[in-house]
Amino acid sequence: MADYQAPLRDMRFVLNEVFDAPALWASLPKVAENVDPDTADAILEEAGKITSGVLAPLNREGDEQGCKWNDGEVSTPEGFREAYQTIVEGGWNGLGGNPEFGGMGMPKTLVAQFEEMMQAANMAFGLAPMLTAGACLALDAHGSQELKEKYLPNMYAGVWSGAMDLTEPHAGTDLGIIRTKAEPNGDGSFSVTGTKIFITWGEHDMADNIIHLVLAKLPDAPKGPKGISLFLVPKFEVNEDGSLGERNSLSCGSLEKKMGIKGSATCVMNFDGAKGWLVGEENKGLAAMFTMMNYERLGVGIQGIGAAEASLQSAREYALERIQSRAPTGAQQPEKAADPILVHPDVRRMLLTMKGYVEGGRAFSTYVAQWLDISKYSDDDERRKHAEGMVALLTPVAKAFLTDRGLDACIMGQQVFGGHGFIREWGQEQLVRDCRITQIYEGTNGIQALDLMGRKVVGSQGKLYELFAEDVAAFIEENSSDENLRPYLEPLAAAFERLSDVTEHVINQAGNNPDAVGAASVDYLDLFGLTALGYMWAKMVKAAAPKAEGDTSGFYSGKVKSARFYFDRLLPKTVALAEGIRSGSQSMMALTAEEF
Repeated sequence: MADYQAPLRDMRFVLNEVFDAPALWASLPKVAENVDPDTADAILEEAGKITSGVLAPLNREGDEQGCKWNDGEVSTPEGFREAYQTIVEGGWNGLGGNPEFGGMGMPKTLVAQFEEMMQAANMAFGLAPMLTAGACLALDAHGSQELKEKYLPNMYAGVWSGAMDLTEPHAGTDLGIIRTKAEPNGDGSFSVTGTKIFITWGEHDMADNIIHLVLAKLPDAPKGPKGISLFLVPKFEVNEDGSLGERNSLSCGSLEKKMGIKGSATCVMNFDGAKGWLVGEENKGLAAMFTMMNYERLGVGIQGIGAAEASLQSAREYALERIQSRAPTGAQQPEKAADPILVHPDVRRMLLTMKGYVEGGRAFSTYVAQWLDISKYSDDDERRKHAEGMVALLTPVAKAFLTDRGLDACIMGQQVFGGHGFIREWGQEQLVRDCRITQIYEGTNGIQALDLMGRKVVGSQGKLYELFAEDVAAFIEENSSDENLRPYLEPLAAAFERLSDVTEHVINQAGNNPDAVGAASVDYLDLFGLTALGYMWAKMVKAAAPKAEGDTSGFYSGKVKSARFYFDRLLPKTVALAEGIRSGSQSMMALTAEEF
């Protein structure tokens, strides 16, 4: 198994040459005061050292040992506490946090690169800072000034961690039927009672306090999702002077025994009249939670890229070293008993497919992150509103498409290893197991597809889709005379037209057929994702092609050749997807329950 190395060269290419992130940052005054190109580069360099040198070496042992539960207390795998302290001491917990409360205020376009490194190096560990960042985001956006001053500095510092408590045994996707209750105490606090499951890092021994953001219902709250409120419930109450007080009435009832991410604690949390404080308005808890969902769902998509990148690095090294059989064109290394398996077309197919999804996905996650930065920091109302629309449209694609393709890539990486890929010591089977959860949590990928097709596309009657369509069309038009790009623009335009036609088709069908959206949604998201990555690869060709000739490093020439593979072998999948969508819902809904 190759030692994970942060792909800094490719990250710098995406940030600086494809998207010109420094120009974006300079256009956003609230960002410009915190970051410049030199600062960003130093952050990337240091992040690469920590993730490759500190987190990655703990990944396999964390999987082997897992977390341990003993009478409500949770102990983490060996080395995790020390690694957490390294992250804390470096200020990484507050990288994207509000500077008013001790955060560093870095833009998401930069933070996303660190997140990918951390998730690729050690996904189970990386979930802890990720959940804290999400809790901080919701608290910063919706909490009272008093709550923010009391909790955010220590959360950004990592002294305290955060957890998000949504799911209950009977309520996953349908949060409107949660049973957790919050009773007012008469002093501004509430008593929270209920059970939450699947709570990532809900209990552990790495931080002094754990701040839970809990969805619950007030007495006489409206039924359904409109009756949900959000509460801050600390593991230890916090005194007026900021010191820790009494243990709150909450506990970890058990740890889930699960397929992957075994180094993380996935907890059943019991709240027995625990003292909590309202975050945001009464009965507006879901709105508060969704503030951080766009960031968290992009973060999960980035987990898919990270796992796939780790798998690609190992598979590439193995393909260069493992010798089996001779190349179809004759011996490439006649002095050896056989040639490296990289000479075989099928191995190249797998590696290039992985490369297409990983590098295209990295560009796409950065593309989405740039819209998040504009929506959060721009002083221009029109620009910010446009960015918010793009974020709403693209977030489900980032979460679902990148994790679906991330698992595909991990399985291909395992396949490159053959029988060794099935054996634990090589690491590929862990990546497959770890990556699998990314398609399930933070809203299953089927739900993401329904959100894209139903709420965002059909729900807006195509208006949100038009934002993306205009962006792609403008790129094609602006570069129509570029000889380097012409071989890529034609198939991109064809896929884009296919996507637009199918979009209009489903919008028209949805008015008369209640099943139209659900029947089309997953294929539509895949069609959208493949087209979006085609757009990203075209943008990368634009940046790389002028530098490819005479490129002794092989970086730029390899980028252009990889793009050719994507357009020849992966983008054509859009044809089949479009035909499937156009077939409608009839065959999908025709069987009776008995006929299944």
